[in-house]
Amino acid sequence: MRISDNRVLADVADVLYIEVSDVDQTGDLRTQGMDSVRLLELVERWRSAGVAGIDFITLAEDQRVSRWLEVLAASTNDDAGSSE
Repeated sequence: MRISDNRVLADVADVLYIEVSDVDQTGDLRTQGMDSVRLLELVERWRSAGVAGIDFITLAEDQRVSRWLEVLAASTNDDAGSSE
């Protein structure tokens, strides 16, 4: 399942307790208050939304929203190409 960029931004803003417009998409989210607990919450939200290929380590390696959008898009493409 594809998760929208707007949903990603809204979820990030929600766990950081900031407005969507205040999310720095190219900066390291750790400077905005992202920690491992919040990151894990995002992973669980997105898995619950149907993004099965996402994991904590992948997101923790590079904590920029711009990178997460790339990872989520690739994960969605991988999910679509697999058959069970």
